[in-house]
Amino acid sequence: MVNVLLECAQGRLRGVVDRGTYRYYGIPYAAAPIGARRFLAPEPASAWSGERDATQKGPNAPQINRKFPGLDATGFIGDGWRTGDEYLCLNVWTPDPKGKAPVMVFIHGGAFVAGTGDAPAYNGRNFARDGIVCVTLNYRMGIDGFLPLAGADTNLGLRDQLAALHWVKAHIAAFGGDASNVTVFGESAGAMSIANLLGSPLAEGLFRRAIIESGHGRMLHSFDCMQRVIQKLAEVLAVPATAEGFARRSLEDCAKAVDAVSQPGVIADLREPNGLDPAFGLSKFLPVVGDDVIPVASEEAVAGGMGSNVELLIGSNLEEMNIYFVPPGICELDDEIMARFLLGQVFPRADEALLSYGLGKGKKPGLALTEAMSDLVFRQPVRDFALAHRGHTHVYEFGWRSTAFQGRLGACHALELPFVFDTLATCSGPEGLVGESAPQDLADHVHALWAGFARDGSLPWPEFEAGRREVYRLEERRSCSEDEFPAAQLKV
Repeated sequence: MVNVLLECAQGRLRGVVDRGTYRYYGIPYAAAPIGARRFLAPEPASAWSGERDATQKGPNAPQINRKFPGLDATGFIGDGWRTGDEYLCLNVWTPDPKGKAPVMVFIHGGAFVAGTGDAPAYNGRNFARDGIVCVTLNYRMGIDGFLPLAGADTNLGLRDQLAALHWVKAHIAAFGGDASNVTVFGESAGAMSIANLLGSPLAEGLFRRAIIESGHGRMLHSFDCMQRVIQKLAEVLAVPATAEGFARRSLEDCAKAVDAVSQPGVIADLREPNGLDPAFGLSKFLPVVGDDVIPVASEEAVAGGMGSNVELLIGSNLEEMNIYFVPPGICELDDEIMARFLLGQVFPRADEALLSYGLGKGKKPGLALTEAMSDLVFRQPVRDFALAHRGHTHVYEFGWRSTAFQGRLGACHALELPFVFDTLATCSGPEGLVGESAPQDLADHVHALWAGFARDGSLPWPEFEAGRREVYRLEERRSCSEDEFPAAQLKV
């Protein structure tokens, strides 16, 4: 690799040329969120003097590394917190700084408490190889990003993402990108974020296309419900339940507190008045609805026409919940009472749901729970969001099954990511997400579909509509008409 200099409006950057593509790490898109700025909306980053080293990864957001028993998640979660004040930064891979290529901006997942834009699987070099400028970014999470504190701005993590998209609009031309042809894509919490941005008046004009991988617009909390999280965290940290109070504690102390309240049973009940926990117990931190970022729930907003000028590709994986329930053995649960209890803690129609998914008909309770939650948490809301969107909308399903955990991990949550980025090696091995010997030809296919959509919106199957539920099976390379899931009859 050879160092290379680039001039942009902020100053001079030193990046690297890697096998014919250009890479720039750790570019600040907003001022460091420290001191008086810690709980406020992001401000533009200042210019620098001289030459800034962009050859090494920058810092990322404060977090405690997530663990999955028996599974090496480093490839798609990263290796934990890399400290530094300027963690509101992004990375750019480009085929040619003097070109005018389509742009893809990736927002990582991690339950709004973990993850990083420079995890190994999110290496954007292969998009640059194929003529796309790829951007990945970090944003505030946990207490600093998604806690609606008195005296703080709300939905700070989403405001950070908006700031990064404004940076792309203003600066990406200097990296060879076409600011008028931006596709935003993300997975899990990143996909939920994009669904919310689609419905936000603050995001209008920032992107032409969106790819939502295992996400939708229903994982939102009310301000009232989030007060339970605030009070518990204030108790753990021994501070007043205000921005001023939380600012007394270090980023490290707050990251530890996020981890503490995320353990099962610490906050017993995050159900809204309708009896539903919108995160189904998967996270204590969600965006809140009712501010200027999310005035109304995004599914309602897009049904009313917001984001109708944005072309949408949205989808899910066949066995989403396996990543949560296979490693700890919940999928093998034989206790029917426990299965009812676990789902009943987060979903008011638990008994009906489990019966609809085979409980009492010869199916193991843990498997019925896993299949029900795969549909309730991810697959059904994805279809509902697709139907709500008033613009061009295509739906995919990823059904290739990982060989990890003796093949039991299956087509789980996040599995498509190394196929999308064409980075299978980063998640391979006996404890890797894709297991061993994942099919490179499928990665070639999925990666090419995403890149083609980013170029001009083209996809080789019909749009998804109420009267024609056409879904593209990625592993089969064909589309088919899909029947409704039992979850479609379990609205709350």
